[in-house]
Amino acid sequence: MALGIKQQVDTMNIRRLKAIAKKEFIHVIRDWRSLFLALAIPIILILLYGYALTLDLRHVPTAVWDQSRTNVSRELLTLFQSSPYFSIKGYYSSYREIEQTLERGNAMIAIIIPSDFSEKIKSGKRVAIQVIGDGSDANTSRLAVGYASSVGQIFALNVIAKEMLLQGKGEFKEPIELVQRSWYNPDLRSQNVLVPGIIALVMIVVAAMLTSVTIAREWETGTMEQLISTPLRGPELIIGKVIPYFIIGMTDVAIAVAMGKWIFRVPIVGNAGLLFAMSALFLTGALFFGITLSITLKSQVLASQIAIVAGFLPTLILSGFVFAIENMPIPIQCITFIVPARYFIAILRGIYLKGIGLEILWVDALFLGVYTLIMIVRAHKKFQFKLE
Repeated sequence: MALGIKQQVDTMNIRRLKAIAKKEFIHVIRDWRSLFLALAIPIILILLYGYALTLDLRHVPTAVWDQSRTNVSRELLTLFQSSPYFSIKGYYSSYREIEQTLERGNAMIAIIIPSDFSEKIKSGKRVAIQVIGDGSDANTSRLAVGYASSVGQIFALNVIAKEMLLQGKGEFKEPIELVQRSWYNPDLRSQNVLVPGIIALVMIVVAAMLTSVTIAREWETGTMEQLISTPLRGPELIIGKVIPYFIIGMTDVAIAVAMGKWIFRVPIVGNAGLLFAMSALFLTGALFFGITLSITLKSQVLASQIAIVAGFLPTLILSGFVFAIENMPIPIQCITFIVPARYFIAILRGIYLKGIGLEILWVDALFLGVYTLIMIVRAHKKFQFKLE
């Protein structure tokens, strides 16, 4: 008898949960603009960040003042022109022209070859080549100047090799051979690193945007009092409202993964099932984070704005998505430990690029699970407090 009563109670709970989920599904379908936006955001962000945000240095516009104008100087410039990192945009004949080119943004770096370049090279003397970088874009300028130095070293080794052959000393061999290899991302494509991070960005934006208004909408329209007067329980209301958005969020994850694979050619080396499982864990925490804001603020506009700011900005800046956490000041590094996207992006990159599993990623997965649990408990406590 007692068992039968318990089963009936459980059945009623499931029925109420389904009723709330169905109600929210209907609202989502009727509000087709929000649904369209929720499905369009991953496409827009993937295309925008995938194409526009790149850490690769390619075809840096380069200005040249060749005061030597000899075969030797042209040989050096040929190395720059044939490199995928530089694109010579023009040849100039004065510092003023070089300055104007950099000021207008027509070139990122300038290469100035002295007039006695050929004579010093042939006589075996040391010669200095000036490389001017546009410091207004410090990161690109630093990389470009570094690559220019590498091209100069290659030219110097070629000169030494030719000189030794002319003197009959045999072929020049470097005393140390540096063999470079990059594991996990052999081509050093920035898309392979950025696309997993974009998935986290998409999820936090969509989850925060959708769920941050769901409870607040009930308060603003006056339907919350009607729901409270029914036998409906707090957990049933909260979970029932989360279910539709969880399905939408996982659909967005599938869209982002598919676009990353087919458009940007970013393969999943590891277990795709683990990727979606960890995505579901992170998404659940993000959804309950939005629900908590919705319960606390009772304003759709304010909740959605705070959700975007509190979710988007930390994920973009403090998660390691674009900026390396190791290069941040120590106090900022400490703050990143409370950003859940930090752990999720580490998991995504581990699965995407390294093909590793929970045997290595379990610490990140544990912190992600703790964050999700905290958000679930906090949402339920906030809702109970608001009802009292």
